[in-house]
Amino acid sequence: MRRNFASYIKMTLATGALTLLSINPSWAGPKVTVGANVPVNEQVSMDQIDPCNWDALLKRYVDENGNVNYVGWKQSAADIQALEAFLGHLSSANPNVQASPAAKLAFWINAYNAMTVHGILREYPTTSIRNHTAKLVGYNIWDDLLLTVGGKPYSLNQMEHEVLRKMGEPRIHFAIVCASRSCPRLLAEAYTAEKLVAQLTTNTKAFFANPGNFQYDPVGRKFQLSSILDWFGEDFGSDQATQLRTIAPYLPSREAYDAAIANSVSVSYLDYDWGLNDLASARTARR
Repeated sequence: MRRNFASYIKMTLATGALTLLSINPSWAGPKVTVGANVPVNEQVSMDQIDPCNWDALLKRYVDENGNVNYVGWKQSAADIQALEAFLGHLSSANPNVQASPAAKLAFWINAYNAMTVHGILREYPTTSIRNHTAKLVGYNIWDDLLLTVGGKPYSLNQMEHEVLRKMGEPRIHFAIVCASRSCPRLLAEAYTAEKLVAQLTTNTKAFFANPGNFQYDPVGRKFQLSSILDWFGEDFGSDQATQLRTIAPYLPSREAYDAAIANSVSVSYLDYDWGLNDLASARTARR
């Protein structure tokens, strides 16, 4: 009954929102499109997209923990333009042209992360991406910030749910970054086809080594996992045993690995910290 009532309320709210938007479409979130409309005859395979400029920006503004120096980046007109130029470079890719699976995966991870950083820099100073994710009326960074790729606009939600999750690599959830404390760290280098496997492995291990994302109580035989494993559990397997086997190789101890393989633990989920992955606030917190 509670589930049915909740569904009714959700449907009613959604219907009401659609009615409002049909009366006044301007109440919908304004679309912000970046990148370029590249002619088809100038579009290229994702194998040919070079992320070196994105790599340089990450090395300049991201620390080893994934915190971003938004203050410094925002103050540099040249590096704001460099990020916009990289997004324009991504626009020249044609998703329908043959490319290696690794190149495609690296492309979309870089695109997602670069767009997220671009979206935050547009709003900065801010304390959380959730300040810019209106649910019914108004701008939602996940839906209304669009990158043109091969002549088609892609929102962050489309990149994640319609492209990346369908590629069958669950470790994308430890590579794409929502600019929040409980997200995986933003790797201080661009993803590349050549290094993709090692980069995904490294960042997944770093994710589970963080007690904010994983805790193991051997006495109580309990795992506390990131909410990411709750929200996207199906990407790791159809049941708890399969999901735990999927993440087992990346857990920080042999004891945790054995418990995951044996499926001998109960599972609960940690609270998610949506605070911005801002180097300035990270430094303040350490004082």
